[in-house]
Amino acid sequence: MFDAVDAKWIDPHLKLGTLIALMTGVPYTVDLVASMSVYPPPQGAPKSMEEWESLPEDSPYAEGPWIEELPVLVRDALADVDDSRLPEITRQWAQHDEFRDWSPVDKDNLLTLAKELVDLARRAKSSGQMLYCWISL
Repeated sequence: MFDAVDAKWIDPHLKLGTLIALMTGVPYTVDLVASMSVYPPPQGAPKSMEEWESLPEDSPYAEGPWIEELPVLVRDALADVDDSRLPEITRQWAQHDEFRDWSPVDKDNLLTLAKELVDLARRAKSSGQMLYCWISL
């Protein structure tokens, strides 16, 4: 069994990246969360459009799931954040454009999610582990 947080609808690059930018005080950029693909293995990924188009329908390269290793920056930003800052950080996070269609109740749940991510990151950091993101359609 894996130590995990269900962060459905929180993609690692945009939504999580925005949270990490707020936690670290750096401007958000699309490459802030530069994750590394670990599954399906990058070594077997199609290299041309023809290879992509000839993938079987059930290929994990086309249909997932995908697993990405998140950078140390993400783990440490989450693990090291001051707990007293979380309510304000998540309030700012919920105001970002990517949450505009979320209900007020869903936005209120972002604080709980942020706390769960922080706790997971602290456990990972204390045991010398990384954080991973499982993505599926």
